[in-house]
Amino acid sequence: MLDLSKEQKRVMKADGNLLVLGGPGSGKTTVAILKAGKLSAEALQPSQKIIFLSFARPTVARIIEALDETEEVGKDEKRFIEIDTYHAFFWRLIRSHGYLLGLPRNLSLLTPAAEAIALSSIRNDYDRESKLTEAVRKEKTARELVERNRLARDEGKVCFDLFADLTGQIMHGSEKIRKLIGEAYPFVILDEFQDTDADQWSVVKALGQESKIIALADPEQRIYEFIGAEPERLDHYKETFKPSEFDLADDNFRSGGTHIAQFGNDILKGKFHSKSYDGITVLTFPANQNQAYAALKGQVFQARKRLIDGELKDWSLAVLVPTKKMTRAFSDYLRSEQGKMPAIQHSAFIDVEAAVLAAEIIAFLLQPKAPKADFSQFVQLVRNFYEGRGGDTPSKTHIAESMRISAALKKAREVRAKNKSIHKSSLILPMLKTYRAACAVELTGDPDADWLAIRKQLDDGTCKRLKEVAVESRNLRLLDRGTQLRAALSESWRASLSYAEALEIVRRAFVQEHFASAWRPETGVVVMNMHKAKGKQFDEVIIFEGWPRYAKGKIVSNPGRIVRGNSMDQDLGQARQNFRVSITRAKIRTTILTPKNDPCVLLK
Repeated sequence: MLDLSKEQKRVMKADGNLLVLGGPGSGKTTVAILKAGKLSAEALQPSQKIIFLSFARPTVARIIEALDETEEVGKDEKRFIEIDTYHAFFWRLIRSHGYLLGLPRNLSLLTPAAEAIALSSIRNDYDRESKLTEAVRKEKTARELVERNRLARDEGKVCFDLFADLTGQIMHGSEKIRKLIGEAYPFVILDEFQDTDADQWSVVKALGQESKIIALADPEQRIYEFIGAEPERLDHYKETFKPSEFDLADDNFRSGGTHIAQFGNDILKGKFHSKSYDGITVLTFPANQNQAYAALKGQVFQARKRLIDGELKDWSLAVLVPTKKMTRAFSDYLRSEQGKMPAIQHSAFIDVEAAVLAAEIIAFLLQPKAPKADFSQFVQLVRNFYEGRGGDTPSKTHIAESMRISAALKKAREVRAKNKSIHKSSLILPMLKTYRAACAVELTGDPDADWLAIRKQLDDGTCKRLKEVAVESRNLRLLDRGTQLRAALSESWRASLSYAEALEIVRRAFVQEHFASAWRPETGVVVMNMHKAKGKQFDEVIIFEGWPRYAKGKIVSNPGRIVRGNSMDQDLGQARQNFRVSITRAKIRTTILTPKNDPCVLLK
C-alpha cells in the first residue's frame, strides 16, 4: 500500500471541486489517480467515466503507465478512467459538433508542418519576431488568425491553435452539448492547470457547469506565459469554482533522498540555503565551442556509465539546453566522433516540421511512379520542405530558395519545350539526377531498409538541397519498430507488392502521432531544449548553456544562455521558473555546466 502524506489523505476524503497544489514530484499525479479510482468505484453511474487531461503526450503516457502499475486501483475501476491530451479531447468535440459553427462536415487536421506552409507567405512579409514592434506583431497575428479561420471554414482544415477557441464556442453555445459531456464525464481532472490560456480556460468554465473539476497545479512551474498562460489563472479558478484547496509543497516523491527539489526552489527564490546540495553538481567549462562541447560530451559519458553500472532498468539521461539551435548543434556533435571520443547513440527532440516534410519526400519516392507527371509533384514537395521547415518562424532564405526552385523548374520546362538542353548550371539538373537514382532503387518490402535506401540516394547525390532533406529526415522516429507507420507501410507492400499511397500513409501517421497516448517513456540519452522537458522525468539530467563571445577582451554577445544575455538587468522570474523545471526533472542527479569566466547569473 502507498504511504500517503497527511495532505494527500485530505484530498482522498474531499468532495466537490478541488485544487491540488504542489511542486515537481510532490505526488499530485499519484493522488489524482487514486482519487479517480475512488470516484470510479463510488460515484459513477453505468456508462460514465472520469477523464484526466494533460497538455503533453509524454505526460499522458506517464499517467497511463502510473495507473497501470498502481495496485491501489482495481481493474474494474481502471476501465472507467480515461486519460488523454487536451488537444485530443477538443478535436473529438470539433469533429462531432463543428458544423454548429458553420464548419464543413468533413474536417481534417492541419498539422504544424502544413500550417507552416499555409502561413509562410504571410510570415515572409515580416522581419524576425524579435525585431517587430508591438503594433506590427499584432498585425501579423491578426492576419495569421484570419487565414487560419479561412482554412477551417472554407477548406475544413483545422490547426491546433484553433482547437480551444472552437471547442469553447461549441460548449458555450449549446446547453445540450454541455449536459451530454457532463453526463459522460461527471468528473474532470486537469493536469498542469497553471498553464491554461484564455481559450482553454473558457472550455474549463463550460465543463465546470456540469462536471466537478479537480485541478492539479504548480504555481511556480508556469513557463508558458509567452503563449498566453496567465499568472492569475489559479485565482480565476478559485473565484469561479470555489474549490477545496490542498498544498503538497512539502512532499517529494521523485527525488527523495536528495536536495534536488530544494535546490530548484532556492533557484526560484534567488537565495541559497547551503553551499552544497546532495544530487546537484555544478561544473564549469572554457568559453569556446571545442572545449565546451568536449566537456559536455565527457559528462554524458560519465553519467551514462553511472547509470549502466547502477543496473537501472530502462535508464534515462536528459541533456537540456536553452535553445532549439543548441539542441540541433549538440545532437550533431554527439553523432560524430572526436578523436578518441566515439559517437553517442541518442534521440533528439527538435521542431518536427522539417523532419515531417522530409519524410513526405521520401515517402513519395517509395511510391510507384508515373514518370511524366511525378517529377513536378516531387519538386512541389521539395518547395514545401523549404517553405515549412522553419515552422512559426520561416527563414527568408528558405522562402527565397523555394521561389528559386519554382523559377528553375519553369525555365527548364520552357527550354525543353523548344527542344533545347537545360543549362548545365540549372539547379534542376542535379535534383532530377538524384530523383531518377532514387526512383531506380530496387525495393524489398522491408520499410526500414527501403526508407534508408532512398535516404542514402538523397544523401549521396549531387543535389545539395536533397542532401538537406536527407539530413532532416534523420530526426524522424516514426519508423521505430512497432510504430503505426512501419506497420502501415508493411501492410501496403503485402497488399500490392508496392508502397502504393505511401505519401498519404505517412501523412496519416503524423496525424495519428499527434493524438497518440501510447507514448513510450524516454530511455537512453535524450537531447532537448529546456521547455520540452516540462512534464517529463529522467534518472539524471545534465543542463548545459551557451558561452560569451569576446572581442578585444570584452563580451560582444552572449547567446544560448539560461538567462537572456546572462544579464541581471531584466525580469528574471520566467528564467528562474524555466531553470527550476529543468533541474527538478531528475530523480537521482542534476549536473549543471556553465562557462567558467561568465557563470549563469542565477547560480551566483
